[in-house]
Amino acid sequence: MEKSTACLVSAIVILCFCFINHVKSDSLDHRYKEGDFVPFYANKVGPFHNPSETYRYFDLPFCAPDNVEEKKEDLGEVLNGDRLVVAPYKMDFLINKKPESICGKKLTRNEVAQFRHAVLKDYFYQMYYDDLPIWGFLGRFENDDKDDTNEATVYLFRHVHFEILYNKDNIIDVFIRNDPNAVVDLTEDREVDVDFTYSVRWTQTDIPFEKRLEKYSQTSSLSHHLEIHWFSIINSCVTVLLLTGFLAMILMRVLKNDFVKFTPDEEALDDQEESGWKYIHGDVFRYPRYKSLFAAAIGIGSQLFTLVIFIFMLALVGVFYPYNRGALFTALVVIYALTSGIAGYSSASFYYMIEGKNWVKILVLSGSLFSGPLFLTFCFLNTVAVAYNSTAALPFGTIVVIFLIWTLVTSPLLVLGGIAGKNSRSEFQAPCRTNKYPRHIPQLPWYRKTPAQMAMAGFLPFSAIYIELYYIFSSVWGHQIYTIYSILFIIFIILLIVTAFVNVALTYFQLAAEDHDWWGRSFLCGGSTGLFIYGYCMFFYNARSDMSGFMQTSFFFGYMACICYGFFLMLGTVGFRASLIFVRHIYHSIKCE
Repeated sequence: MEKSTACLVSAIVILCFCFINHVKSDSLDHRYKEGDFVPFYANKVGPFHNPSETYRYFDLPFCAPDNVEEKKEDLGEVLNGDRLVVAPYKMDFLINKKPESICGKKLTRNEVAQFRHAVLKDYFYQMYYDDLPIWGFLGRFENDDKDDTNEATVYLFRHVHFEILYNKDNIIDVFIRNDPNAVVDLTEDREVDVDFTYSVRWTQTDIPFEKRLEKYSQTSSLSHHLEIHWFSIINSCVTVLLLTGFLAMILMRVLKNDFVKFTPDEEALDDQEESGWKYIHGDVFRYPRYKSLFAAAIGIGSQLFTLVIFIFMLALVGVFYPYNRGALFTALVVIYALTSGIAGYSSASFYYMIEGKNWVKILVLSGSLFSGPLFLTFCFLNTVAVAYNSTAALPFGTIVVIFLIWTLVTSPLLVLGGIAGKNSRSEFQAPCRTNKYPRHIPQLPWYRKTPAQMAMAGFLPFSAIYIELYYIFSSVWGHQIYTIYSILFIIFIILLIVTAFVNVALTYFQLAAEDHDWWGRSFLCGGSTGLFIYGYCMFFYNARSDMSGFMQTSFFFGYMACICYGFFLMLGTVGFRASLIFVRHIYHSIKCE
C-alpha cells in the first residue's frame, strides 16, 4: 500500500515539474530590433467592479478590421475568460508616432447607446503588448447627483497615448494615457462623428528585463500591506497558542486523571464502576452508518488536500507570477485530474477497511461527490454567461477538451486508484473489541449536539484566517494582486493545526459524555470552517465590494459555494483523521476488557 501511494505521488511530482517548465517557457525571446513587429493583443472589456462579467473587445463598436485575427489560447486562458485578438494599433519597436488615426466613423444611435452604457458602468478594457498587461477606461461621466446616472454628461475618450519604456532591445513597461480634451459627448441620443486616434512615445529606462513584472507584485509587498499580513499571522498564532494552550492544559490534566482512574490496581478494578469515555470502549470503534458516503468524502477530502499542497508548491517556486495568463486554472485542471487516483485509493482502501462490500458504488460516489455539484454549478453559470454573451462562457471546444480529460485521465486514474485501494486489504486497527449491540446514547444538552459543536469547531479556525481572507477575495474577485504565497502557506498550516486540535478536543468531550457516535460528527465539525467562509462571502459581497447584477452575483456565490464545499470536504477529512489518531491513542493507553 505504501509503495503504491509513493509511486503515485512521485508520478504527480514529476508531471507537475514538467508542467512548471511548460508554463515558464515562451515562444518569443522578447528581443527586438528597431522597426520589428511587437505582438499586441486586445483582450476583453467589462464593468470594472464585476470581474466575471467580461465581453469581447470588439463587442463594443470600436474600429474593427474586416477580418479579426484571434490568438490561439491555451486551456487556462480560456477558463480565465481571455479572448485575445490582434489589436487595431500598429506599434513597432522604437517607432514614435504622433497622433495617427485608427479610423473615422459615424456612430449610430444604437452604437452611441452602447458606448454610453459602457461608460456609465465604468467599463475598462485590457490589452497585452509584448505580454505586458495594459488597462484603460472607455470614458468618463459627470453628474451632480451620483445616484442618478440618467442626468450624467457622458464623454468617450477618442485618443489613446501609449508611453513605452525600453532597455536596449527589451520592452520593460507600457502605460496608457487618455487626453481629457480629446473626447466625444455621448450624452444625447443622436448620431455622432468620431475620429479614433492614438500616439506612441518610446522612453529609455535602466530597469532590467528580469524585473519588468516586479511592479505588479509591489502592492502586496508595500510596508503597510506587509504589516497587515504579518499582523494577520501574529494574530493567528497568538489566538492559536492561547486558546489551544488552554485547551491542551485542560485536556492533558483531564486525561491524566482519567488514566489514573481507569488503570487502578487489580483488586480495586472489580469494585469500580466504569464511566466516561472508557465506559463506551465497546462502541467507540463501531463503524459509521453510511459507510460508502463517509469513505467517499474521506477520499475526496484527501484528493483536495493533495491538490492544495501541489498548488502551494507551484506558487512557492514562482509559477504563478503576476499576469501569467491562465497558469492557475491550467494547474487546477491538470493536478485535479492527476490526483483523482488518490481519491479512488483513499476512499476504496478506507471503505474496505471498515468492511464495505460494494467497490463500484464507492468509486461512483468518489467520482461524483465533488465533481457532481461542480458540474451542475458550471452548467447553470455557463448558461447565464451564454445568455449575457460574456467571455466567461466556455466555447464548445473547451468543454469537449475538459470532458476528454475527465474521460481519459480522471476516470481511469480513479478506477486504478480504487482497484489498488481494494486490493490493499488492510485491516482497521481498533484497540478494543466492538460490542454486538450499540449502547444507548444518553440525552445531551443543546450545546453538546452537532449544530452547536459545528459552530464552536468552525469559529476558531475561521478566526485564525479571516484577516487574510480579505486579500484573497480582493485578488480573486477584484483587481488586487496577491503574491505573498509564503505568508498564505503559513496561514494554511495554522488552519490545519487549529482544525485538528479543536476536533480532538471536541471529540474527547463528546466521548466523555458517553456519546460514541463521533465518526460523522468529527468530519462535520472539521468541515464547518467552510460554512464560516461562505458566511464571509456574503459579508464581503455586501460590505467590501461593489459587485452587482445577476450574472456577477451568480458567478460569485455559485463558484464560492463550490470552493467552500471543497474546503468542507478537505478540512472535514483533516478533522476526522486527527480525531481517529487521538481516539486510537487514548484507548491503546488503557486496559479495555
